[in-house]
Amino acid sequence: MASPPVWERVEEVVRSVVQLYGEGLKRIDEIAAADGAAGERLRAQLATDDLVSSLLILHGLHPKDFETRVHEALERVRPYLGSHGGDVEILETNADTGLVRLRMKGSCDGCPSSLLTVKLAVEGAIRESAPEALKIEVEGITDTEVPATASKSPRDQSVDIEPTWVSIGDQNGFPASHLTSSEAMGSRIVLCRVDGRLYAYHDACPACGSPMGGGNVNGSLMVCPSCNKNYDPRLAGRSTESRGLHLEPVPLLEDRDGVRVAIAVPLMS
Repeated sequence: MASPPVWERVEEVVRSVVQLYGEGLKRIDEIAAADGAAGERLRAQLATDDLVSSLLILHGLHPKDFETRVHEALERVRPYLGSHGGDVEILETNADTGLVRLRMKGSCDGCPSSLLTVKLAVEGAIRESAPEALKIEVEGITDTEVPATASKSPRDQSVDIEPTWVSIGDQNGFPASHLTSSEAMGSRIVLCRVDGRLYAYHDACPACGSPMGGGNVNGSLMVCPSCNKNYDPRLAGRSTESRGLHLEPVPLLEDRDGVRVAIAVPLMS
């Protein structure tokens, strides 16, 4: 075990290295800014790179402020929220405290998992674009609270869960003509592309219990290959024939880096 003076020296070296990187990035930004239109294009490209963007944010050099990046994150997920019958409104952003306050609008009727699904998608998008967001409050549900209907494992109502974002491939791997199965951390997922937008659900028909993967897309509807029940992915997977039946949605983010889904992992006690 190193002595306190040694740790103090280590911390001092780390601070110096971080400061050096920060000064270097600042100098790069200044050189690009002085290069007219070409420099501005370079700055914009750097700001869209995930790794470089995170470094720019760390050193306070990102060309877009905190509020702008939060707004852009929500614009990316608004069509997804619409599939759950909802929308989102920004009530407050505070770059000094890292607080983002949101209000959900609309309804998530007919799907007990929709509130958690929408919340995870919103939080995932914001933390990707604005990692300095330390606390996200959504209509009275804070980042440490989960709706009671969605906070337990389907198999064991006494087990709490924690969502983990998992990459499952690129955008080209999920065609619009049929339902594609995938696996993420042991969970089977079925994906469906309708009107250019990708949706994800747990791979089980609520009517017969059979996998949906391998089925067809009939117009804008997902068709179970076993019982031929139809589900609308644009309406949180609701059945078009039987009121109360719906697929279980899986939070999904799709961008230039690929497709990710949020999988609920049981917390260790």
